[in-house]
Amino acid sequence: MSEFANAPDTSSDGMSKTKVILIKAIALTVISVALITAQGWATPRYYRPDYTAGFYTGLLEGALMPAALPGLVGGKDLPIYAPNNIGRGYKIGYILGLNSCGTMFFGVAFWQPRRRKS
Repeated sequence: MSEFANAPDTSSDGMSKTKVILIKAIALTVISVALITAQGWATPRYYRPDYTAGFYTGLLEGALMPAALPGLVGGKDLPIYAPNNIGRGYKIGYILGLNSCGTMFFGVAFWQPRRRKS
């Protein structure tokens, strides 16, 4: 057995563990910044007292809800759910948006590059 049998794969067709971690960190940072920016854009537009939220607003608010966490932890009182909504349609959209965001975020976090068989 070669002494390099357990060495990390750094060949051109495989990625080292460090490179994979770096790519994941960059991707998660970009996704987080995009969500935070979108949440900041959507808050003044969709949380007006006269606005009745429907399915698509629920979808948007559900997808952006995780972006509110840094602001909430930082002391801001950010809205994450429209109290004036149409009911079941809004709630279904909210749940679908929240799950889509989680799938995208954690999909990147747990992504494993394919390794070519030698």
